[in-house]
Amino acid sequence: MRTASWRGRTHAEGPSAATLIPSPAKTGVPPDILRQVKLLELRTRGLVNSLFSGEYRSVFKGQGMEFSEVREYQQGDEVRSIDWNVTARMRRPYVKRYIEERELTVMLAVDLSGSERFGTRRRFKSELASELSAVLAMSAIRNNDRVGTLLFTDHVEHVVPPRKGRKHALRLMRDLLAFEPTGRGTDIAGATDYLNKMLAHKTIIFFVSDFIAPDVERPLKLLAQRHDVVAVSVEDPSEIELPDIGLARLVDPESGETIDVDTSDARVREAFEWSVNTEREERKHLLRRLAIDEVQVRTDGSIVEPLFRFFRARETRKRVR
Repeated sequence: MRTASWRGRTHAEGPSAATLIPSPAKTGVPPDILRQVKLLELRTRGLVNSLFSGEYRSVFKGQGMEFSEVREYQQGDEVRSIDWNVTARMRRPYVKRYIEERELTVMLAVDLSGSERFGTRRRFKSELASELSAVLAMSAIRNNDRVGTLLFTDHVEHVVPPRKGRKHALRLMRDLLAFEPTGRGTDIAGATDYLNKMLAHKTIIFFVSDFIAPDVERPLKLLAQRHDVVAVSVEDPSEIELPDIGLARLVDPESGETIDVDTSDARVREAFEWSVNTEREERKHLLRRLAIDEVQVRTDGSIVEPLFRFFRARETRKRVR
């Protein structure tokens, strides 16, 4: 078994966020969840209003183009807009016309597998994913865009179709905080397949996960061929560097398997670090090859700077084009 396969899957002391919060579908929304939603809204609304509103609008607004019609070629039309199939059929040149999309659709695909219910610093990875997703949802709503969520583990757990409005955004936040998944594994292929079938038009998809799953290249490639995909990788410092805490028993919350590791052995820590760095580099090259942007966030840090870097990089590429 590879050392990296245990990365992010150790059992943290205390109950996970999912076990603390009952499913709203079964028991209604508890008062403490409503308080958490309100606090999350206030925190994310402040970030959106003061920091991300202009960045989101400049990067995404009007970026999409929707097919309008085919008409006969006119002098001045770009050659690359010629529809060669229609041209061959009609025996004279025709071009495709597009109109700029004034409203966008944003989808938040959030991984709720067992490895997300882990954290050794300020919060669980699932809590970090919820906060970042809330910021993106509020940014979309403020920009009058539609936003929805898909929560998944080893199967698609919960789907909220994209809609507009503050009330809808609050519902998404509630689900992100309160939903209790039934699965523990990770099926990225199943989630991407569901999204491809669900979304008829080009959508901005923020795929929030630790990407601890096998064979992710093909499903991400198929999704990125139709949509604008942004990979948000959620990490904890202990997943990157194995702490020296002596003999430790690691438990995989997705499979239940256990392994005893002597973390005081320098060779063990070096092998762990090498495996993790190799895996991260492979993911980075894969996403670059698929033209998928990556936003890296950590449980011991803020989401502000990673999002700013993402928006700035997008804006720079947009100006270059």
